[in-house]
Amino acid sequence: MRFGKIAFNPAHNPAILDTATWDEAAAVQVLAAVDAAFWRAAREAGRSDATPPAGPVTLCSGSAAVLGGSAWFLAGLPDAQQLFVAIGPEGGESPLGPACATIPLGPGERVAAYRTDAALIDRYCRTIRPDKGPRPLAAIPRLGIGARMSTAMWPGAYRAMDQGRFAANTIQNSVRELELLENILAGKPPEAIYYPGFGVVESGHTGATFEGLWTYGVLEALKSDGRFRYGADADHIKVLPGPRGLDWARHVLECARYYTFFTLDVSAALDYAALAAGASAAEDYLAARLPDARQRQALLAYHAAPRRIGGSDYRLDGPALGRLVGKYWEALAAAEALAAHIASLKDSQPFDLEFAIDERSPDVETCACITSDEEVAFVLLEAQRRGLRFTHVAPNFGVEKGVDYRCGGGLAELESRVRTQYRIAEEFGVLLDFHSGDDLSSTTCRVIGRATSGRNHFKIAPEPQMLFGKTVRDFYPDLFRRWWEESLAYARREAAVGSQFAADCIRQQEAAGQAPSSTDPIFHNFGFGFVGRRGPDGGYLNRETLYSLAPEFYRAYQDRLVEYLCALAEDLFRPGT
Repeated sequence: MRFGKIAFNPAHNPAILDTATWDEAAAVQVLAAVDAAFWRAAREAGRSDATPPAGPVTLCSGSAAVLGGSAWFLAGLPDAQQLFVAIGPEGGESPLGPACATIPLGPGERVAAYRTDAALIDRYCRTIRPDKGPRPLAAIPRLGIGARMSTAMWPGAYRAMDQGRFAANTIQNSVRELELLENILAGKPPEAIYYPGFGVVESGHTGATFEGLWTYGVLEALKSDGRFRYGADADHIKVLPGPRGLDWARHVLECARYYTFFTLDVSAALDYAALAAGASAAEDYLAARLPDARQRQALLAYHAAPRRIGGSDYRLDGPALGRLVGKYWEALAAAEALAAHIASLKDSQPFDLEFAIDERSPDVETCACITSDEEVAFVLLEAQRRGLRFTHVAPNFGVEKGVDYRCGGGLAELESRVRTQYRIAEEFGVLLDFHSGDDLSSTTCRVIGRATSGRNHFKIAPEPQMLFGKTVRDFYPDLFRRWWEESLAYARREAAVGSQFAADCIRQQEAAGQAPSSTDPIFHNFGFGFVGRRGPDGGYLNRETLYSLAPEFYRAYQDRLVEYLCALAEDLFRPGT
């Protein structure tokens, strides 16, 4: 099937389109051929909260509701399309608006069918099943689960949340992992993004889009019979300096308008050098950022007022304020502008908002730019002064991809710092967020859990995909070998253009002399590129294969995912049990 300028099969390429009804005429034809007795039995099951009947259309009990005398369901068709159906009396207004088709059942009764477009899914969750839609969760502790494998992953994630009694943002990927739907349909080649310490990453390397990830993630939640609280995180919306950077971020936010959580990654707008400025240079930063003398005096008076924050004294003199203003002023101004834009998009609906300062510029080592307690207090005081409603803040705690915690002072120093910054955040009603947590050991995760009294937000992304790769290796060794060889070719390309990290990974693999595995440095660090890799025409090269494997494969993968997520949640949210 062709969509825009590229061809793909949505049944095996999920989370791309912003609808699961891509051939309305064929879908309606299937519904019209279903026997009226099936629909009547489904109506009665819906009204009595019973299991819907089996038949040519799969009615999802997790989505069921009774409203306006009709039984409502999410319906799955044999070709993997999905629609909403309402079985009941004719007439009356529908909360979803006009139906795309109406099938008569008899005198005064009908089946009304509705497309599963993003706007209608949002309306279904807000008006018919609000308990099954994504929600802003404010200060509720939770995982952020990167959804790189989308529909292959979500059934396991939702089962883990139900079983392990924890909340999560299950719809979560970053601007590196997702594309905009308009770019995919236009056949636009992926953008090359430089990633500090790694090399070049292609945008949209999961193959999914911001619009599609939300659409399919919510549909999977509606299919689940579990009870859980979840959100949708438009992760790492990069805030680049200057008007064009803000315009780009605004456009991404418009594409992610139905998300409930927005992570503003302002790291590129931070001036790291400002913190090392001498007294005179620090005063210059203050004058440059605030040319108006009265504004400077007012700001200094605000931050010079003695306070106790997080159990410590907070009071800034002119140079101290100048350094923090130098580092954070542009980033805070950008956050103000983007928060206002999100509010206009959400039209008075609440949302979670994260100020992410955990990433670094290429010339700064991770352990050399750990966020201080004073910085966290300054950022949250400034947010309060400006009326910015941050629900989350992500300082740089010294966490690195690929390794366990290794900064100076070890875990004792990490626990002390996290505990203090947790207290600061708590005073402002804000939750601390920990990014890139996949490679942290269980011991380190328990340290974070203890230091935050189990009240934290912890994001992962690669590990669910690594578990998928491990399961591919066990079930389909030839497919895994192809995946691994493409990962090696990726690493060699990066090493050839100067990536020391890629060269080191190749050297480690060669020195080990072991057969390819899902945990070796090649697959662990470069395996992500295989999933959404596209050809010159913009079409997907590998993705369809990964989403059309045997049912027993996906069950095994999801079992492993449940075990991993439940153990992680225990370490983070119940560290003393």
